[in-house]
Amino acid sequence: MSEIKTSLLKYQNFICLIRDFFYKRKVVEVSTPSLLLTPTSDVYIDSISMEINEDIHQNSKRYLHTSPEIEMKRLILKGSGDIFQISKVFRDNEHGRFNSNEFTMLEYYRIGFGMHQLIDEIEDFLVELGHSKDIVRLSYNDVFNKYSEIDILNTDFDGLRLIAKSHGLNPDYQWIEDLQTLLFVHLIEPKIAKIPICIIYDYPKEQSALAQINGPIAHRFEIYIKGIEIANGYQELKSSESYRLRFNDELNKREKLNKKIPLIDEQFLNELNEKELPFCSGVAIGIERLFSQTGL
Repeated sequence: MSEIKTSLLKYQNFICLIRDFFYKRKVVEVSTPSLLLTPTSDVYIDSISMEINEDIHQNSKRYLHTSPEIEMKRLILKGSGDIFQISKVFRDNEHGRFNSNEFTMLEYYRIGFGMHQLIDEIEDFLVELGHSKDIVRLSYNDVFNKYSEIDILNTDFDGLRLIAKSHGLNPDYQWIEDLQTLLFVHLIEPKIAKIPICIIYDYPKEQSALAQINGPIAHRFEIYIKGIEIANGYQELKSSESYRLRFNDELNKREKLNKKIPLIDEQFLNELNEKELPFCSGVAIGIERLFSQTGL
């Protein structure tokens, strides 16, 4: 058998295992649109845009989805229940060893699950794919205390600047969350690279993205396999008001960074006005990164 066929069959088996995991748990596979009317509002993610229907004189702009998140939440609002999707996603201005303009994402949502319940299930998922059951789970605050002796939740912006300088890092950032991330990348990631699977949860509220906030922390988690981030999950926001506040905060930051300011997806907010998202948690997992770290 050729080397390429062996690789293709290995990937096929990997995708089959993923689908089998969700089918056995009655999580429904869905397929949502990739061409959207509005781009992402995320501060550090850029959509790829295009003009369509020019030759039939019905020009309009569309954006390739950077994740299927909003479209899947629309299905949840309509009563889909638990759903998962494996899809290609597209992001502009991304290039590097672990970044690409196009990659495959597994995204799934569990209705009635809190963040830790979802993490429990993801641990089962990783074991099903052949990973070790020896999984370390640490809060964001604990991992900083353990590996750098920094009280990350109780150190202010100036204090973090001094710490960054002491490690020879440039502390010139506009927002504290960027400095927290800089320290995480330089002080923590090299340490957790020695752990087969490390799950970090309860991020500082400044890094909440679309996760629920409780006091100083956001119910957000990330999963690292040998130091490579493979997943990002939230206990999800529910109300239209909470989404609008997060979207506006992201747009304000994009404006300060002189980035394009996209329109907010008002249709999604209107749908949330009619009915809040049910209590649920969701996660996005990078398939190529996970496949590269899975020893099938």
